[in-house]
Amino acid sequence: MLGLEREAVPYYEKSLTLGLSTEQRVGALLGLGSTYRTLGEYENSKAILEQAIQEYPENKEFPVFLAMTLHNLGDHSLAMGMLLKLLAETSADEGIRSYSKAISYYSDKLGQVWD
Repeated sequence: MLGLEREAVPYYEKSLTLGLSTEQRVGALLGLGSTYRTLGEYENSKAILEQAIQEYPENKEFPVFLAMTLHNLGDHSLAMGMLLKLLAETSADEGIRSYSKAISYYSDKLGQVWD
């Protein structure tokens, strides 16, 4: 957030080799994945964020940041699908909740056309 993304990378990388608390590790993984994305290092971002999702599948922030990275990589359908599924799972909005099954169902069928 200070515009020192490139300088932050080695600190994130080093911190992840140390014994961090869960909260600190979550923050470091998100910070590094997001920082790689802002630097245009999309494959590194994707790898870190996918690792984070494997380690912490209950943390919904990781798929959001991964969706941004996938968008940058040109995988728009997968990114949109991830966000739609997450919206259906987590929204408190009554309108979204009433259509959550349909939103989830169509999340990976965005290009499909039915006759």
